[in-house]
Amino acid sequence: MANTKQALKRVRQNDKRNTINTALKSRVKTLRKNSIAAATEGNKEAAQKAYTQFTSAVDKCAKKNVFHKNKAANLKSKTAKAIQAAQAA
Repeated sequence: MANTKQALKRVRQNDKRNTINTALKSRVKTLRKNSIAAATEGNKEAAQKAYTQFTSAVDKCAKKNVFHKNKAANLKSKTAKAIQAAQAA
């Protein structure tokens, strides 16, 4: 357990940041799943809208250093490929 005031504050800050980052990551996963599901159903407009929301969320996470910028680019690229494959099939 933390002994100093500074260490106690760091524990509080880490808990708060962990909660926020977990929520952001969960939102990105949900949006990715929704965009691929819409593409699989054949709904092109819904898939495009969901993909736009997904890319926006990923970029925000990268800006806040929740994701590394290369991971963000990798997620967007993989999702775009998955959407194209789902629409082609």
